[in-house]
Amino acid sequence: MLRERRERRRTEIVAGREEAVERQRAKGKRTARERLDLLLDDGSFLELDLFRRQADGPATDGVVTGSGTVDGRRVFVYAQDFTILGGSLGAAHAAKIHKVMDLAVANGAPLIGLNDSGGARIQEGVMALDGYGGIFRRNVAASGVVPQISVVLGPCAGGAAYSPALTDFTFMVRGSAQMYLTGPDVIEAVSGERVTHAELGGAQVHGTRTGVAAFVRDDEETCLADVRYLVSLLPSNYLESAPSAPARGADGDLRPRLTELVPVESHRPYDVLDVVAELVDDADFLEVHEDWARNVVCALARVDGETVGIVANQPIVLAGVLDADAAQKAARFVRFCDAFGIPLVTLVDVPGFLPGTEQEYAGVIRHGAKLLYAYCEATVPRVQVILRKAYGGAYIVMDSRSIGADLSLAWPTNEIAVMGAEAAVNVVHRRDLAASDDPAALRGELVERYRERLMHPYYAAERGLVDDVIDPARTRIEVARALAMLRNKAVAPRGRKHGNGPQ
Repeated sequence: MLRERRERRRTEIVAGREEAVERQRAKGKRTARERLDLLLDDGSFLELDLFRRQADGPATDGVVTGSGTVDGRRVFVYAQDFTILGGSLGAAHAAKIHKVMDLAVANGAPLIGLNDSGGARIQEGVMALDGYGGIFRRNVAASGVVPQISVVLGPCAGGAAYSPALTDFTFMVRGSAQMYLTGPDVIEAVSGERVTHAELGGAQVHGTRTGVAAFVRDDEETCLADVRYLVSLLPSNYLESAPSAPARGADGDLRPRLTELVPVESHRPYDVLDVVAELVDDADFLEVHEDWARNVVCALARVDGETVGIVANQPIVLAGVLDADAAQKAARFVRFCDAFGIPLVTLVDVPGFLPGTEQEYAGVIRHGAKLLYAYCEATVPRVQVILRKAYGGAYIVMDSRSIGADLSLAWPTNEIAVMGAEAAVNVVHRRDLAASDDPAALRGELVERYRERLMHPYYAAERGLVDDVIDPARTRIEVARALAMLRNKAVAPRGRKHGNGPQ
């Protein structure tokens, strides 16, 4: 009798209220448990606190928590259940999340949160706010210890939005995900401005304008499949290495197509993603923030079976210049890779920082310093490959030898200099050009002389700032060999509490 009663109660809780489930599905959204079925390996989910509730409220208190596996590797999860009290967060709800977060850290396993909530449970007052504070404190404590992934599949409003912002990666689904601090009604009441939920904090906004969403997907199935893919590329915690795939013989893999992909002329654009595809195993990589700050590319991939982080200038967007957003994007990615022991490969083709008052007022100095700080602080293996131009401060910032790159390789098309030859001649020889009877002819002569003296392919190599000038077709080979050489790199901890990087 007791066993039957227990099983009946469990079945009722898992099934949920039929009318609430139907409303959820009518919005094109899955239930919390259906989402966990998509995320986790079949039959691997172990639920915690199934019967937990607040006073006389419903069981689970609007959140499903527990642990399962992704490709056989342990993860801890929570999934807010919008069909119960709108997924709102109260004391019991928060306590369940706190428990699973603590277990993730204690077991050294990734934490994945599926967010679909109306926000703080107003009826519980300050206890709901205290619950959020406990989540945020644990997000910070877990940062750099275990990977933290947020998946926004519905509303995530008010204080709730801070947790995804504190985690390593945030996924959002178009059409259903919304994230903002103050909703449209409040904004209209305060300022008179009318805005829709999607315009204010939809997936497209956070994927293209704010940079809050690292990944935006069209539906829940694709989104959760890519969460699984991301987990497969990451270590379980900062003390472990990322899982390896079988070696692919990259140290003997000639890629002649690379010589065709990148034009010799430094002003001609090309898609650096084509270069990345030639360097990594099976042309397979996961781009982070693909629609935000597109002038720099950040991606996770494998080279000869081992996970690497790739940072690359993108010449088809703003000619590949660095600006405030691109620097922020790359800096946080570099810091993530360094925190979890993921080697960095930096592909350089950068004409400089984007000039103009808009960028200066946007704090390009401060944000550029973030990228500089991130690279200078990184202790993982670091390989720089200079494809074409590398000018001015942007060359330094893109993991040059001077800020600690372990190995710098350059193609014969490399141009490393303070600035382009034409601009340099205009500055250095402005008086001679002004006095010349034929300034165009003189400028051409001086430009050629400047290039021959200061910008020839071996200039930096002769001075020890480039380790080798390589055949572009051998880039995958040389990168794989460099990473193998650096695999056991170890750096002694710094004797300080922590640095104070630019904000």
